[in-house]
Amino acid sequence: MIKLPGADGELVVHTPNTNPLPLRPGTAPQSRSVLVAAHVVGDRLAANEPFGPPLGPPPPQSLDWDATLAFRRHLWSYGFTVAEALDTQHRGAGLDWAASAELIRRSGAEAAAVGGRLAAGVWTDQLDPFTAHPLKAVIDAYEEQLAVVEQAGAQPIIMASTALAAAAEGPDDYAEVYTRLLSQSSRPAIVHWLLPTWVPGHAGYWGRADVDEATATFVDFVTANRDRIDGVKVAPLDPESEVQLRRRLPAGVRFYTGDYETYTDLIAGDESGFSDALTPVFDPIAPLAAEALHLLDAGDREGFRRRLESTRALSQVVFEGPGRSTLFFKTDLVFLGWLAGHAGHFRMVWGEQGARSVPHLAQAYRLADELGVLPDPELAASRMKAFLSVSGFEQ
Repeated sequence: MIKLPGADGELVVHTPNTNPLPLRPGTAPQSRSVLVAAHVVGDRLAANEPFGPPLGPPPPQSLDWDATLAFRRHLWSYGFTVAEALDTQHRGAGLDWAASAELIRRSGAEAAAVGGRLAAGVWTDQLDPFTAHPLKAVIDAYEEQLAVVEQAGAQPIIMASTALAAAAEGPDDYAEVYTRLLSQSSRPAIVHWLLPTWVPGHAGYWGRADVDEATATFVDFVTANRDRIDGVKVAPLDPESEVQLRRRLPAGVRFYTGDYETYTDLIAGDESGFSDALTPVFDPIAPLAAEALHLLDAGDREGFRRRLESTRALSQVVFEGPGRSTLFFKTDLVFLGWLAGHAGHFRMVWGEQGARSVPHLAQAYRLADELGVLPDPELAASRMKAFLSVSGFEQ
């Protein structure tokens, strides 16, 4: 048994699960397209500090390549597509373009070796974010990254850019940039748009100051290019707004949800359609999520709902944060990955292993253990006890 601290400091006895979920790797789900944004593990010997040394720029951030790539093989074994080089991998918050490009290349090689599927972010983060850039420089940056993604055999996820928002003078500039990128992609791409609610620098995106007008312009662009667009992701949206936007998309274009709370309902869908998934939600629950999705494939919608909804309490803890946003969910993912045996430590890019409280991580452990997604409960319990001990909670 383990004595877990609560938010009030009281210790509660927890008896670890003795019946973990059986590991049943298998084929990809057929009824939904599921892209899992997978966590990365920091190099335990590198100077992965929050803002680097007191003087000068932060040092290059390094990854534990063995642990990082092993986790991708874990996800591929369940048939999931790995979504690489997004914010879950510290893109724009620790990993620069050079490190992200290396991550894409290495993941591409691993995917080819095991028959896994990979998608990867195409962005403009090699440009100085504090300097204005002409539109041509923005296009060049996008195209450089698209070439790396193409060479890795990955599906492009074209991400919204603050540099583009600053350089574009109207809707025609956005159409020019995105049309060029789509024409250079060897496969239908995913268009990823974060609203100014999360990224203030995206105000005026698509050449429209009003978000409703921007959304209408966005839908028009997607409709005109439906043959070259696999799907879109727009966030943050409340569930009702997501469903409304999903219904406005042309036939054949997917809506990829990233919702952290009502993903069961959105993926299950209704009489007018459903959402696919591009999300880190399935990172710590891959075996259970795969089981739920195969129930959906078999037509057992209630079984799917019941199985996937059981993960909601854990998701609420992992993605806990102000409003519908959270800054430190990656800490939970790396911590749970360590407990599950996917890595030998939980050092993180930018030192975020300290970004969550001990009671918070204790709750994440308890919920994951109760779900049975920690495949070796004895190992997880041993590591949890060690973590608590060095945190001042002797067992």
